[in-house]
Amino acid sequence: MRRLTCLQSHLEWLPQNGSGLPKCLLMFRSNRSSGGATGDPKHVHRMSHKLGMGSALETLCGQAVGAGQVDMLGIYIQRSWIICGATALALVPTYVFTAPILRALHQPAAISAVAGRYTRWVIPQLFAYAANFPLQKFLQAQSKVWAMTFISGVGLALHVALNYIFVARLGHGLFGAAMIGNVTWWIIILAQFVYLVSGCFPEAWKGFSMLAFSSIAAFVKLSLASAAMLCLEVWYYTAVLILVGLLKNAQLEVDIMSVCINYQLWAVMVALGLNGAVSVRVSNELGANKPKAARFSVIMAVSTSAAIGAVFLAVFLAWRTELPRVFSDNDEVVSEAAKLGYLLAATIFLNSIQPVLTGVAIGAGWQTLVAFINIGCYYLVGIPLGFLFGFKLKLGALGIWAGMSIGTLLQTVVLLIICFRTKWKKQAMLAEGRIREWGGSTETLPAATNGSIDR
Repeated sequence: MRRLTCLQSHLEWLPQNGSGLPKCLLMFRSNRSSGGATGDPKHVHRMSHKLGMGSALETLCGQAVGAGQVDMLGIYIQRSWIICGATALALVPTYVFTAPILRALHQPAAISAVAGRYTRWVIPQLFAYAANFPLQKFLQAQSKVWAMTFISGVGLALHVALNYIFVARLGHGLFGAAMIGNVTWWIIILAQFVYLVSGCFPEAWKGFSMLAFSSIAAFVKLSLASAAMLCLEVWYYTAVLILVGLLKNAQLEVDIMSVCINYQLWAVMVALGLNGAVSVRVSNELGANKPKAARFSVIMAVSTSAAIGAVFLAVFLAWRTELPRVFSDNDEVVSEAAKLGYLLAATIFLNSIQPVLTGVAIGAGWQTLVAFINIGCYYLVGIPLGFLFGFKLKLGALGIWAGMSIGTLLQTVVLLIICFRTKWKKQAMLAEGRIREWGGSTETLPAATNGSIDR
């Protein structure tokens, strides 16, 4: 069985999801103060929809491939398209009415107006994400990552070039950035779909089938559990931004927080590459009934992410006063963002590990459990502490970020304890039952055919 390496997963993730960073950079370098928050409503719905409703497919595809049931993948991806498409349609009103929603949350009028216009312009991307994530996980589960990397790399190059021409040079601003995003995302999806139906997957893809509508209710149930886990996590950062928007001098505070979040994304991108790799490895090994190999994959992924996080931490501490200038020319924003340096560095280290643990949860099918952990750590601890530090103790953005970091630390510690105390043999048995429930046989190939021994 072919393995998905962390490098491959990161290379695939970066072109598709890193394309927003040049756009953010252009907005900040243009001194458009509202640009820092503009992307957040769109980003929230994108990530919660894409990573949420679609991550059930990640669990099922990975475990099916591990068990040798590749023929089920075509049905799984079609079910996921149906569910993600319906979810995208249900989310359209939140895109249309972003501005009044933000005003109702007492956000500054200027930020609400710009965000409202931008989210309406990027509605086509909402449906692009619904189509892309099932395609991405279908290919990733079969280790077809280099093809995805090539397609996404071409899309990224086109995206950056068009943003430079139409946003930076011709000054079309947010409207230009939104339209370019729409075009490049659909080009990527069209290329991936052509690859899917081109005959490269004779066992996994046998055409569209009405079987996709069978057992749809059970698939929705698993998808909702996945969505709850990841939506709660993504919305946590939005809740933090909303709290910052309630501070005095909200415009400055939001800009400071946006600089910190955008810089943190560079480190998170690497962690999300590891997230995809460990999710596939854990699900493959559990599906193949190799619990010790699954546990070893978890140990290696967590150790690697911690080492990478330590490098990011050291780099940021060394350059904490200068790095904010990458995203802003405003001296006051740069100065205040630099004051968050030590706390931001610690958060970056935590966020280098936490996405990997989420990947383990997806690979093992723990979405419901992690959803409850997120509620406790983020919404019962992190946000209340952020409110206490930021408003009652008058620490402003620093206090809110500190509360958020404590919630993230608690969640990371809890997930680490769960991962290293889990009985992986039992998880392999649960994976076997899951494959049987979803219509596949659990008779796997002998270990030797997979190029490894049963461990």
